[in-house]
Amino acid sequence: MRIAVARTVAVLAASAGLVGVVACAPPESENAGSGSSAAVATSAAELGGLDKLVEAAKKEGQLNVIALPPDWANYGEIIKAFSSRYGIKVNSAQPDAASQDEINAANQLKGQSGAPDVFDLGDAVARANVPMFAPYKVTTFDEIPAALKAADGAWVNDYGGYMSIGYDSSKVPAPQSMADLLKPAYKGKVALNGDPTQAGAAFSGVVMAALGSGGSADDIAKGVDFFAQLKDAGNFLPVDPTPATIESGQTPVVIDWDYLNVAQGAKLKDKATWKTVVPQGAVVGSYYVQAISKGAPHPAAARLWQEFLYSDEGQNLWLAGGARPVRADAMDKAGTIDKTAYASLPVTTGEPVFLTEAQTTKAKEALTANWAKAVG
Repeated sequence: MRIAVARTVAVLAASAGLVGVVACAPPESENAGSGSSAAVATSAAELGGLDKLVEAAKKEGQLNVIALPPDWANYGEIIKAFSSRYGIKVNSAQPDAASQDEINAANQLKGQSGAPDVFDLGDAVARANVPMFAPYKVTTFDEIPAALKAADGAWVNDYGGYMSIGYDSSKVPAPQSMADLLKPAYKGKVALNGDPTQAGAAFSGVVMAALGSGGSADDIAKGVDFFAQLKDAGNFLPVDPTPATIESGQTPVVIDWDYLNVAQGAKLKDKATWKTVVPQGAVVGSYYVQAISKGAPHPAAARLWQEFLYSDEGQNLWLAGGARPVRADAMDKAGTIDKTAYASLPVTTGEPVFLTEAQTTKAKEALTANWAKAVG
C-alpha cells in the first residue's frame, strides 16, 4: 500500500518519490522542461485547443509519474487507459514512495529527463511547495468547487474518500465504533496503514480515533491516547497492511481510506467476508492534490495527463476504484457519472470533518511530539 508522507486531509467545504535516487544530481540541462510553449501554457486553449495539446504530447511520447501504486484509487487502470488512448508511455517510478519523496525527486533530478512531470500529493506537502507547480486550468476547471483548487490552477484536488475500518467478518465481529476495537475480540488484530507522522492514511486514522473518542479536529490528543490504549490492550498490530497480509489473515482489521479497504476486499478469494465501515460520529474526509511540475521534462504530456484525470472518463475511473471524484456533483447533474458505482460507495452517518490547514499543522505537531511515546 502507498505510504504517503503527509497525505493528510485536504481542505474541502471547511476551507477553500524517489528516496535518495541520486546523492548528487548532475548539472541541469538548460532546456529540460522549457523547450516548447507547452511548458508555460496555462490552458489547452493557449496551445490552440485540446487537439493541439494531444499532438504535442504524442510528439513527446512519454510521461513520468511517481508514487502511484496501481492498487491505489484505481491508478493501475487510469495509467493503462491514458497510455492506450494517447499512445504515450507512462514511466511509473517508486510506486510506494511518499508525497515528500515526490518533491525530493523533482529537486534532485531537476533538469533531467527522468524528473517527475506531475505530482499527486497530500495537502500539507502540496501547500508547502506551490512555487514548484506550473499553473494550468483543465477544460473542466469551472466544474471543480472553488474551495478545492487554486484560483490559477497551480494545484487542484482530484479524488478522495473517508477514513474507515476494513475487517474480515469471519474473524472478528463487526465494529460499530472506534471503541469497539478496544474489546478482547480484536486482540492482536488491528493494523493502521503506516506511521501517522509520515503516512497520510495513518494520520487521518488517528484523527478518526480522536473524533470517535470525544476529541476534535482542533485537538487530536484523544486519538493518540486511543492508540496507546489499543497497544496496552494488546490489540494494536504494528504491521503495515498489504494485500498479502489481508489475504493471509495476518491483518484482519485495517484502518485505512474507504476506497482502499473496498478495493482490497474486491481482490480477496472470499470477497464476501471483507467488510468496510465508516464509524458513526468519526467521519474524516480527504481529497488529494494534482499538480504539474514547473520543470516537467514532458510539459505537454503532463498537461494532457491532467486533462484526462479531470475528464468524465478519468473521474469515473476514480469512482470505479471506490474513490470520490472531485467533479462528482457536476457529473451527477449532467448524467455523466457512473450511477451504479456512485451508489455503491460506503454509507456515512454524521457530518464529515475536513481539517483546515491550521488544524492539520497543529495535529502533525502533536503527533511528532507524542506518537512514538504512545505506541513505541
